Amino acid sequence: MRFDQHTVVLLVRPADAPELPLDAIDRLQDAHLAHQAGLVAQGAVLAAGPFLGADDERLRGFAVLSVDPEMARELYANDPAVRAGRLVAQVMSWMVPEGNVRFDEVPVPRSMLEAASGD
Repeated sequence: MRFDQHTVVLLVRPADAPELPLDAIDRLQDAHLAHQAGLVAQGAVLAAGPFLGADDERLRGFAVLSVDPEMARELYANDPAVRAGRLVAQVMSWMVPEGNVRFDEVPVPRSMLEAASGD
């Protein structure tokens, strides 16, 4: 059997994440979304999104990338939320049977306002 290999990033809230005022968190989230959308535009991120209702509330988001794990680490080291210590990127390889998962190009939100608009 043949396999496709993708790089996966789990975005995790560390126990020592800095406490920030709500307006700073909102700005940081917008910067995170803009960074993520830039990675999608570059073709590095194939799919990404937040977790809802996770058993472990530290698990915040998931991304599947087309680049190798080392490049994924570099890309997410530049994520504003990672740089601010609000998120940590855990990077690993993911193997699935060849052709089992397909990714289409779809628009992604660049801000919370855009995400909330539903368009």
